[in-house]
Amino acid sequence: QVQLVESGGGLVQAGGSLRLSCAASGRTFGSYAMGWFRQAPGKEREFVAAISWSGASTYYADSVKGRFTISRDNAKNTAYLQMNRLKPEDTAVYCCASPDRRLGAPGTGVRDYKYWGQGTQVTVSS
Repeated sequence: QVQLVESGGGLVQAGGSLRLSCAASGRTFGSYAMGWFRQAPGKEREFVAAISWSGASTYYADSVKGRFTISRDNAKNTAYLQMNRLKPEDTAVYCCASPDRRLGAPGTGVRDYKYWGQGTQVTVSS
């Protein structure tokens, strides 16, 4: 059974940084792409970043490009999201996700992913 568990969320002032982690278990982590999504109150879940199974390719939403960095450590079965220069509009529940397709390219849509973590709250104060 695939499990994804996020950690690292919290309250931070605007301009600050946080690093989120996503610990995966239940299958060969290094064979699957990973993605990060977020959902703010009253809004739909939106794509934040994704990384290929090897880590060679990364993708970002325009709203976070240049501020957020996605990475992975396949030896530790963990994906990360480094968030710098945080803004109040980054406030949301952040979830990691993984697709069902082995060695596939990462997608940017919610429907591209089958497995989801429960999420971690990130709150950015102004």
